[in-house]
Amino acid sequence: MPADLTLPDTGDLRADLRQVLRATVADPRLSATTRAITIETLADEELGAQVRDRLLRPQLNAVRARLEAACEAGQVRPDVALDQVVELLFGPRWLLRNGPLTDDYADGIGDLTVAAITPART
Repeated sequence: MPADLTLPDTGDLRADLRQVLRATVADPRLSATTRAITIETLADEELGAQVRDRLLRPQLNAVRARLEAACEAGQVRPDVALDQVVELLFGPRWLLRNGPLTDDYADGIGDLTVAAITPART
């Protein structure tokens, strides 16, 4: 995984997040692999650090950078904790597996996130 990834920035945060989130659910075979790796990382601290630093960190940093750009463009409230937003986008269902990972799920997560972090309209 390249250390420096860049996400698309079309100026539409919702569309950009939708593209990224849909890519994470595109191949159901990856879901099983990801869960298996996650289980192993819980038991092996060294493997956990390698997975986090080599596989996850570049992707998560790219999402955070896109959120930072959205914040600078006034699309995200300045008081939003961007690291927490990244965790919310990619954590719960992928780990808990409490439902299918579909485009509808990905779109819903993106839509809810954008609604929660964008400035209120006056």
